[in-house]
Amino acid sequence: MTSQDTTAQATPWRATVLTLFPDMFPGPLGVSLAGKALAGGLWALEARDIRASATDKHRSVDDTPAGGGPGMVLRADVLAAAIDAADIAPDRPRLLMSPRGRPLTQTQVAELAAGPGPLIVCGRFEGIDQRVIEARGLEEVSIGDYVLSGGEIAAMALIDACVRLLPGVMGKQASGTEESFSEGLLEYPQYTRPQEFEGRQIPEILISGDHAKVAAWRLAQSEALTAARRPDLWARKAGQKAARRGTKNTTDG
Repeated sequence: MTSQDTTAQATPWRATVLTLFPDMFPGPLGVSLAGKALAGGLWALEARDIRASATDKHRSVDDTPAGGGPGMVLRADVLAAAIDAADIAPDRPRLLMSPRGRPLTQTQVAELAAGPGPLIVCGRFEGIDQRVIEARGLEEVSIGDYVLSGGEIAAMALIDACVRLLPGVMGKQASGTEESFSEGLLEYPQYTRPQEFEGRQIPEILISGDHAKVAAWRLAQSEALTAARRPDLWARKAGQKAARRGTKNTTDG
């Protein structure tokens, strides 16, 4: 075993979650692939209670919005103290799960999985004081254009997406490279036994044994599904192809 391997085992990928409900974790992350990997030490999870950083006798973490309005806002001083108490290394990303954040993509997931692991702040109520976002350098991340009761479920989704890409978590490495978004396309349809189900057959090409034709069929299916269901992804893919052609033509010229 090399010294690099020893270091990797001593410092597994880690997710540090700041939440008002630490008992929600590991939740779904404690079962299936993520759970086995967690038990096996392939990654680590720390759920920290934001309320532990409150200073008054009522352990208050929120207050009314400045300027008026409904709901409550997480206080900057309490949340900043909770972030500081986590004492994470400076190279670890600091994320805030937020519906106004940058949409999470598979590319960003892969980048996070390749790093040491993030600190993730789970918001509640009407949000958190903007000043702590700026003062602690939090990057806002969204998992979709909808609003949840809090950031915990979103954090679990982000962590699960990262953990399954960690070395040793999935049984076959190919499982992580032939999926939706891995090549900027939605995944092709999947089939398995029985060969006939309620009158519906597995496409003949998939049982033909011709691997080249199977690969071409799958690519065509992925492209058709992406164009029909996610025109935004299809337009981006087309733009990337055009850019590559332009670069090649410039180089050839």
